[in-house]
Amino acid sequence: MSDVVVVDYGAGNTRSVRAALTHLGRTSVVTSDPAAILEADFVVLPGVGSAQSAMVHLNDTGAATALRERFDHGRVTLGVCLGLQLAMASSEEDGGVKGLGLLSGDVVRLREGRVPRLGWAVVEPWGEAFYFAHSYAVRSPDAVASVDGVTVAVRRGSFTGVQFHPEKSGPAGLEFLDQCLSLV
Repeated sequence: MSDVVVVDYGAGNTRSVRAALTHLGRTSVVTSDPAAILEADFVVLPGVGSAQSAMVHLNDTGAATALRERFDHGRVTLGVCLGLQLAMASSEEDGGVKGLGLLSGDVVRLREGRVPRLGWAVVEPWGEAFYFAHSYAVRSPDAVASVDGVTVAVRRGSFTGVQFHPEKSGPAGLEFLDQCLSLV
């Protein structure tokens, strides 16, 4: 059994997430199998894609139920970009999508500044720069970090979610992933 499951929802940045995990010496598998999601030491719900198609795939495969059970049992899970957004109760994307409901709050389309937000930005209060590519952002009482007033990291129980892509953020991203992996 792999110690890390990267959840397959039919899209996502699974190749770059797996490459970062391999760089950190971790074995990983990409799957939407509910049993594998429940049993893994660490789960990554990756980024990139459409909220609606991702939720359809997660619901159809049973992965959504497994992710909720995993959260309820305090098992460590990391949501990256769209993976963070899917953890919320709902999203404005695709005309409105019901999310996993792991966290309080919702996902809204960015309406100010440059949209989509592409490139590097320093996350406060962490003081490290990470790579971003997004047009939507979360609003949540579980926020722990931001960029220009936009929530970019949340934490509740065993779930951590980030709007940035740690797997594309060089040494700072690898260090962040390694810190997350150290929680198991």
